[in-house]
Amino acid sequence: MFLQSTITCPHCATAKTEAMPTNACQFFYECTGCGTKLKPKAGDCCVFCSYGSVPCPPIQAVRGGEPGVASCCA
Repeated sequence: MFLQSTITCPHCATAKTEAMPTNACQFFYECTGCGTKLKPKAGDCCVFCSYGSVPCPPIQAVRGGEPGVASCCA
């Protein structure tokens, strides 16, 4: 399981590697380049799933078939 993801801002293309929470979804992220407040795209559970290089740990677990996954992403 990956615990870091590089978020790329769709407005200014600033990319920053961030640690992801392992037991919850992160709904908002403020770009360190332009200050835009990012929120998940429709159908995604969090900003890592929408703008990250890898999806959040709960989604990684769902895709890996692990039991006891956080309900926010299942």
